[in-house]
Amino acid sequence: MKKHSLIKLIPFSALLILFSFCGCEKEDSDENRETVTDIDGNVYNTVTIGTQVWLKENLKTTKYNDGTPIDLVTDNTEWHKLDTAGYCWYNNDQATYGNTFGALYNWYTAEPGNLCPSGWHVPTDAEWTTLVDYLGGASVAGGKMKETGTTHWRDPNEDADNESGFTALPGGSRSNIYGNFIGIEIEESWWSQPKPGETSPRTLYTSFNNAGVSRGTSFKDSGHHVRCIKD
Repeated sequence: MKKHSLIKLIPFSALLILFSFCGCEKEDSDENRETVTDIDGNVYNTVTIGTQVWLKENLKTTKYNDGTPIDLVTDNTEWHKLDTAGYCWYNNDQATYGNTFGALYNWYTAEPGNLCPSGWHVPTDAEWTTLVDYLGGASVAGGKMKETGTTHWRDPNEDADNESGFTALPGGSRSNIYGNFIGIEIEESWWSQPKPGETSPRTLYTSFNNAGVSRGTSFKDSGHHVRCIKD
């Protein structure tokens, strides 16, 4: 009996569907997405949310975008006394926390305006407002910004669906009082430029047990993350 190859036994129409599906799969995997590289060579993905374009990860740079180094400050007492620029990694452990959550900066580092890659900046309070309003308001925006699941966030990671693609992670912060690290897996906070007429910098904050975001002022010698927005 003459043997037939498998390809001859598959109807031509089925082959067309199969080839079409494979082509789409390759096209999706090869899709070009905008990336941004900082002065240290760290590469960040971006996400468009409404009319804004954000980095999808927290900033990790150890230099300003003109190449000027930022002081790494590990000692708690020294951090507490800082009135100049400084950065650190959570628990002074870059290998464990830095690549995932980014660096923690005091406000003296974020204030000059050249911390983010060229063409990007630390968001203003008004720009955070635009984002939060677009996502439905302060009571639900956190859930739409947070990474889903409990790989990084502590359970229950309330109402997290990351609908926006912002992919917020719970990187904690550094206290201005004792210079200690707090909040890993529990909360995330980002620096925000002051409102017009204010002198104190502001932060946006979200946590594992709340779907919302909260906002307020922060001490300049606290350590928070920076999420850059495109100019």
